[in-house]
Amino acid sequence: MNWKWIMRLLALILVMTLTGCSVGPVFKRPSAPAVVGYTSGPVPSETVAAPAAGGDAQRFVPGMEIPARWWELFHSEPLDNWVRLALADNPTLAAADATLRQARENRKAGEGSLLPAVDAGVSVSHQKISGASFGQGGQGINPFTLYNASVNVSYALDAFGGTRHALDSLEAQVDYRRFQLEGARLTISANVVTAAIREASLRAQLRATREILAVQGDQLGVVEKQARLGSASRVDVLAQQEQQARTRAAIPPLERQIAQNRHLLSVLAGRFPGGDEAPPEFDLDGLTLPQELPLSLPSSLVRQRPDIRSAEEVMRSASARVGVATANLYPQITLTGGYGSSASTPRALFGPGSSLMNLGAGLLQPVFRGGALKADRRAAEAAYDEAGALYRDTVLQAFRNVADVLRALEYDAAGLKAEVEAEGAARATFELAQKQYRLGASSYLALLDAQRRVRQARISLVQAQAARLAETAALFLALGGGWWNGVQP
Repeated sequence: MNWKWIMRLLALILVMTLTGCSVGPVFKRPSAPAVVGYTSGPVPSETVAAPAAGGDAQRFVPGMEIPARWWELFHSEPLDNWVRLALADNPTLAAADATLRQARENRKAGEGSLLPAVDAGVSVSHQKISGASFGQGGQGINPFTLYNASVNVSYALDAFGGTRHALDSLEAQVDYRRFQLEGARLTISANVVTAAIREASLRAQLRATREILAVQGDQLGVVEKQARLGSASRVDVLAQQEQQARTRAAIPPLERQIAQNRHLLSVLAGRFPGGDEAPPEFDLDGLTLPQELPLSLPSSLVRQRPDIRSAEEVMRSASARVGVATANLYPQITLTGGYGSSASTPRALFGPGSSLMNLGAGLLQPVFRGGALKADRRAAEAAYDEAGALYRDTVLQAFRNVADVLRALEYDAAGLKAEVEAEGAARATFELAQKQYRLGASSYLALLDAQRRVRQARISLVQAQAARLAETAALFLALGGGWWNGVQP
């Protein structure tokens, strides 16, 4: 078989491809925002300290590298293990990974459009035709068998870059899905950490409530004894019973929230709530507040946040689709060629005089489409403008997120210090009220009020301790979670 003319055709295709021009926009990544800080005022170099568990001062370190497994900074082995389970078995992550693999295969499929399509075919047919086809009516022609073997080449010349723009759009979809997967991993890990902190907070609140209930039970015994001796009234007994009942009523909601939170932890790790592998029990004493916190430069945030990177890839894909719509306004050039052999017997298929060949080129220039092609381009440009606006909104929301967390860390530390002081004052007031009541120097109403205040102060202190842990996790989430330091698949 003579392949010389096919090689010439392929060489012509290659030359025309390399010399082709590309119409449409060239995408440029958006520049980082020209801001020097996240908040209107300066962020303190460190937070205030409080004389309580979880009250250590936290220092902000500008430019500090964020570890990919940032949750390990809380120094909780049960938390580390459960986060690893969640990252391995969470079905949301499995779905995001499958979507990424799908996008990669779509891109590979699209790459084939840049190359010529070569098809080989072999056929055999048994025919009988009439002599009338040759102007010889009434004359019969004997049946015959025809054997064919051919190779056909076709190529849609990407002279104006439409195919390349389409491929760039597919590549942007791959990167978009990749950043979506990284964002999902970050969200799942942060959800596990937040749920663990919430459970630890609820358990501490439950313990504080039960301790107060025990104190109130002892106090009720004292009041009942005093009532029997005549130094307290029946009203005092009923009031103490009511206070104890109110405290007891706060326990079931806390237990319900703990149970629901554990259900959430199970599902995050891809486990059934009623399965054999239950999540560990988390306690505030088992979580260490990180002493040093990263503070990424504002110019770096747009490269760290997966949601910003995803929005950027949406812009890139939209820009490529503008290029596709623009290329559709220009001529579409198609080259075709074929070489083969046709004979009446298989042995003669490649013999002398049996060869067939064809070479062709086609050009399609849109002339009138009712304005559809230009409208398609304007629609693509509008979609690009929409993607740009959404990108800017994503960046603004990200900066707001970081600013909120930084202020929350600052004020939560001050709030914990105040709660420590308030709890100490409430406890001292309650102890003094107990002594004064026993000595008859204070009313029972004052004792009840002191009981209520110390209960609320203890619960508020626990909530303030948990808030510092939760906001610390929120900072790592807001800064992107250090996914770029992990092992990339």
